[in-house]
Amino acid sequence: MSARRLWTIVCAFAVAFGVAACGQVSDPPSDLNNGVYVDAGPITYQLQVSRELNPYAVEDRQYLTGLPSGVSRTLTPDQLWYGVFLWAKNQTNESHPTAQRFDIVDSSGDIYYPIALDTSVNEFAWTNQVLDPSEIQPAPNTVASAGPTGGSLLLFKLPNSVYANRPLTLNIYPAGGGKPGQISLDL
Repeated sequence: MSARRLWTIVCAFAVAFGVAACGQVSDPPSDLNNGVYVDAGPITYQLQVSRELNPYAVEDRQYLTGLPSGVSRTLTPDQLWYGVFLWAKNQTNESHPTAQRFDIVDSSGDIYYPIALDTSVNEFAWTNQVLDPSEIQPAPNTVASAGPTGGSLLLFKLPNSVYANRPLTLNIYPAGGGKPGQISLDL
């Protein structure tokens, strides 16, 4: 193959790749959900990863610590643990609180709420906090930011029926009220 023809092919791939990246928006289809930014009020959120958690896996066991009394760590045959790991940044010039209210809605309209984890036991758990300008959550040099997901955890106990009722949508409600940010979740 001549150098000129090889160069033409390389350029064609570069142009195709560049055009393919155009048009990615904050409300992605479910196959493009990880890494996309959404705004909920003045705070910008990014889904680091969302996935089913295995309570018997070494990595996932740590995410299930700090469950409130009355919430069993044991699943019934028709349940699953689901982790949503978020990153947030205040990109304004003023301090603002991060979201403290979230839910997941499936395609049949069923709503699921995260389990409130004890943050003194679970260092991955999401906590709402006030972020100063340009500050991020989880903060640098924390267990959650240095962990494999790079985000703070919202833990859900979901029925297996969610597999039949996809897509799932994560709603992030701004602390001051207003329209929630929405992210399509992969399951």
